[in-house]
Amino acid sequence: MAAKPRVVILGAGIGGLIAALALLRRGFAVEVHEQAQALREVGAGVQISSNGARVLYELGVGEAVAAVSSETRGKEIRLWNTGQAWPIADVLAEAKARYGYPYFTVYRPDLLAALEAAVRAAAPQAIHLGHKAEGFEATAQGVRLRFTDGDMAEGDVLVGADGIHSVVRRQLWGEGAARFTGLLAWRGVIPMARLPAHLNRPVGSNWVGPGRHVVHYPLRCGELMNFVGVVEGVDWQVESWTARGSQAELHRDFAGWHPDIHAMIDAIETPFRWAFLARDPLPRWGQGRVTLLGDACHPTLPFMAQGAVMAIEDGFILARALAEIPGPEAALDRYEAARRDRTARVVTGSAANTKRFHNPELAHAEGAAAYVAREFAVEAMLERTEWLYTYDVTQVAL
Repeated sequence: MAAKPRVVILGAGIGGLIAALALLRRGFAVEVHEQAQALREVGAGVQISSNGARVLYELGVGEAVAAVSSETRGKEIRLWNTGQAWPIADVLAEAKARYGYPYFTVYRPDLLAALEAAVRAAAPQAIHLGHKAEGFEATAQGVRLRFTDGDMAEGDVLVGADGIHSVVRRQLWGEGAARFTGLLAWRGVIPMARLPAHLNRPVGSNWVGPGRHVVHYPLRCGELMNFVGVVEGVDWQVESWTARGSQAELHRDFAGWHPDIHAMIDAIETPFRWAFLARDPLPRWGQGRVTLLGDACHPTLPFMAQGAVMAIEDGFILARALAEIPGPEAALDRYEAARRDRTARVVTGSAANTKRFHNPELAHAEGAAAYVAREFAVEAMLERTEWLYTYDVTQVAL
C-alpha cells in the first residue's frame, strides 16, 4: 500500500487546525505553518452550530470546547427601538435532541487554544510559527512552500488555509475581485459583569432595524458577551479586524436604538470596526496537489453564522478524502467537489440575509410584527437552515 501523503498546511486558524487534527487522527504526517509568532486569535465570538459541533466531537475536542463555551438555548429577534422580542429558531433549544449535537457560542481564542492543544498532543512538532509564506512551486516530489526568511517546507500536498488574503489562492487564481458591500461592522467583547443583569441569558439576540442590525450572545460560560453591530450605507473600506473606532462613533451609528444597545456600547472598552467586502465563490479551488480551505476559497458575510463552521467541515472532509481516495490529486478533486456547492450556497444565503435583517418594514412596530412573523417563523427558519444543521461530515458521499 502506498504511503500516506505528507500534508503541508499554511495557516493555523480554525480551519487549518481542524484539518491538521483530522489528518493526524488518520495517521498522516502534517506540518502547519503560521506567520504569527504566537496563536493569539483576535478576540471575537463565533457560533458553532450542530453540524460544526459534530466535527469537534468526532475529533475528540468537543468536551474541551464545551467546557469553555456557552450552549445556546434559543434565539430571538428584537426590534431596534422598542426592544420587542420574538422567540425564533426554537429548534436550537433542542439542538442536541434534534441534530445530535449542541449549538455553541465560543470565544475564538478559547476555541483556537483547544484545537492547538489537541494538535500538539497528537504531534508536538506539527505547528511552526513565525513562517510567512511568499509562494509555492510544484516539484518532482510534490509541493514546496517558500517563506520570506528563505526557509522551505516540502510535502506531497499543500493546503492553503491562510484566510481572506491567501497567498496560495493569489498564486493559483490571482487576487480576485472584491466588491465593497456598503456594510461596516462594529465588534466588541464585553465582560458580562459590566452589563445589566437582564442581558445575561443563554440566548442569541438579533436586533433588526432599517439599515442596521445588532447580534449579541454569551461566551465563555456566560462570563463574556459578544457584540456585533452592522451598519449599511457607509464608505469606510478597511478590511481589517484590528481597526479601532470609538464609543462615540458607535453610539452615533445606532442613535435612536434601544437603551440596551447603548448600555452594551458603553461597556465596550475598545470597539473595533471592519468593512465587509464580498467575493464571488471560486469556480475552482485547487490545482494538482494544491488546494484551498475556508476563507481562502469561500469567504462569506457572517449573516448565517456559518463562516467558521464551513472551514471546520472543510477540514474534516479534506482529511476523509485524502484517507479514502487513492492518489493525492484525485483526493483533492473529490474534496473540492464535495464542498464547493454547499459552501457557495452559504455565501449566497448569507448575502441574502443582509436585506432580511435591514428591511424597511422594520422601521415601525406594526410593520415589524407582520414582517417577523413571516420571515422568522419556525417553518421559514427550518427551510433556510435544516439543510445546514443536518449535514453529517462522516456520511456525506465523496
